[in-house]
Amino acid sequence: MLRILAFFLIVLAAGIGFSWLADNPGQVTFVWQGQNVETSLMMFLIALGALIAAILVVVWLVGAFFKTPGAIGSWWSTRNRDRGYRALSAGILAAGAGDAIEARRMTKRSEKLLNARKEPLIRFLDAQTAMIEGDHARARGAFEQMERDPETRLLALRGLFLEAERVGDEGAARHYAERAVRIAPHVPWAGGAVLEAKSLAGEWDGALDILEAQKNTRLIDRDESKRLRAVLLTAKAMTVAESNPSAAKAAGIEAQKLAPDLTPAALVAAEALFRLGDLRRGSKILESSWTHAPHPDIAETYVRARLGDSAEDRLKRARKLHGLRPGNFEAEMCLARAALDAGDLELARKSALAAVEAEPRESGYLLLADIEEEDTGEVGRVREWLAKAIRAERDPGWTADGYVSKVWAPISPVTGRLDAFRWKVPVEHMAGEGPLIEAETARDAKTIEVTEIPEPEPKRTDKAAEALASSVEAGNGDAEPAPAPTPAPSSGSQSTGTLAGNGAPTPFTPGDRKAGDGSAGVKNKPDGDKPAASGAGPTSEDRKEARFA
Repeated sequence: MLRILAFFLIVLAAGIGFSWLADNPGQVTFVWQGQNVETSLMMFLIALGALIAAILVVVWLVGAFFKTPGAIGSWWSTRNRDRGYRALSAGILAAGAGDAIEARRMTKRSEKLLNARKEPLIRFLDAQTAMIEGDHARARGAFEQMERDPETRLLALRGLFLEAERVGDEGAARHYAERAVRIAPHVPWAGGAVLEAKSLAGEWDGALDILEAQKNTRLIDRDESKRLRAVLLTAKAMTVAESNPSAAKAAGIEAQKLAPDLTPAALVAAEALFRLGDLRRGSKILESSWTHAPHPDIAETYVRARLGDSAEDRLKRARKLHGLRPGNFEAEMCLARAALDAGDLELARKSALAAVEAEPRESGYLLLADIEEEDTGEVGRVREWLAKAIRAERDPGWTADGYVSKVWAPISPVTGRLDAFRWKVPVEHMAGEGPLIEAETARDAKTIEVTEIPEPEPKRTDKAAEALASSVEAGNGDAEPAPAPTPAPSSGSQSTGTLAGNGAPTPFTPGDRKAGDGSAGVKNKPDGDKPAASGAGPTSEDRKEARFA
């Protein structure tokens, strides 16, 4: 708009000027080679303008004549440059498509048409083509050349980092990532790699610094930054928990505030406070975490916070924790275990039944088996609970990338990913997907050990053996007949049997409960539910001891 207005103003000014000259004609007289020349002012001005234009045209022609060789050379150079960049573009596209033959052909053509030293993309295309061809030594050489150029240094570090990861050289990969972070802290691959590397090395302070830089550059959002910071602080607190409880307390409390549902943060903070004698604050932290996410480790730590507490004191603390989340599986289990330890079997049974009603898990049925064993000692009912435990859903565990751990860890041992562990039921152990009881775990396997009384006993007669066999058949309808009796050795003998996957028990020898051996014994009854009639079964010298591991 302004240009149009300016053009009209110039035309208007020229029109006014010519109109004024037309209204005021004048004469111009000059002497040219002894002759007087007279003309009007208008003609003189027109002639003067034409002369100036002619002079300018002549000057331009002379300049163009001398510039022609350079112009021709520039046109040729521009043509080659355009062809070189077209070849370079085609080569990059071919490399991206995995066409090594076309990429190498375009690399050679671009090298001929362009200056390879001044064009870094040629070296990049050469490196990419070498990687497609499998010539990793040539690719590393190209990246090392690019690393010397400030313009391509970051790109070269990325390539060298990937090559180091390919060959499994974690030290070199970390070195290149750290150099890239110093150049550009906002680059995601470098920041993430350095963060994982420092976490794997246990350099928690350095990892926290990297995380702070990523947050400042908005590489990660605020919520993710808070969660990862809580994980790193928890790992740091766990590392220094024994040597520096004060530092562990500070890190753990901050982590628990950042992520109230992160159970390990609350545990490490509370344990540090307990070491420092601050029972009240440590208990408050555990209570806060319990309301967000009830966990068996929180219950165990809370109930046993004070060393030297009696079973009644622990039951009182368990009642308080149960009151925060009544009806929850972990809350009911916590109260049931504390009641069992305190000898309140009625409360223990009630809470355990409430737990399996809320969530029918393996540990709930195992606890009911322990309560039944302690309360009545009836083998039939104990085995019934054990059979239900075998078929029930397994308890949750710390799981990350398919790996199940007994304890929480800040990083995954499979992928090295931060905050990978979650408290959940392992997929391969979901209900109905196979056996849920591991043979190496004594509590899960519920191995039944049968131990003869290490006392010398008289040699049995045939009638005593027949009485012993008949008592076994009366107590277990599906049990096999007992083998022929042999004299007991002086040191005693042992035999074991394990519950089968379908809940059917192996035969065992009946006997009396033995006190003081650290495990509850079970007295065999003829039909599993009713006490044996007096006089039935073998004599006292033929009785043996049966106990559950």
